[in-house]
Order: sequence, then C-alpha cells, then structure tokens
Amino acid sequence: VHGSAPDIAGQGIANPIGCVASAAMLLRHSLGLTTEALAVERAIERTIEDGVLTPDLGGCASSRAVGDAICRALGDPERHCQRAS
Repeated sequence: VHGSAPDIAGQGIANPIGCVASAAMLLRHSLGLTTEALAVERAIERTIEDGVLTPDLGGCASSRAVGDAICRALGDPERHCQRAS
C-alpha cells in the first residue's frame, strides 16, 4: 500500500484492493488465520474477474462499489462490512 493520494481524495475513485489485500496478509501472517485470509483473497480475485474495477485498473466503479463487491464475494455484506457512521 502506498501514499495517501491527495490528488484523488474525496472523489471515491481510490482503489481499495491493496488495503483489503493487506488485511488478508495480516490475517495470515500476524494472526495465523490462513482460511480467513484465503477467503479474503478469493473475494478480491472474484471481484476482479467480475470486472468491478476502479478507474486505475480500467474500470468505472467507485471505491465503495469495489469494497461492496468484495463484501458480497465474502458472503453476507452486513456481516462482513460494517459502514462507518
């Protein structure tokens, strides 16, 4: 995961996949939760295969749309993805 990308801040086009992949790495390497890490990685792969991509990858989906697609690929979006209030 790289810089904060201030040039696109607030536009809803930042790619969340790197951040979510980092969470999968945390699950695997820091917490020893290999099964859960694989589920997150598969959800990312499915989202990419389904073509739900932010503009940097040639798509037109928003950051939220990509995150929501990853949640759907994991299963119940209400269980897996809690929105910040």
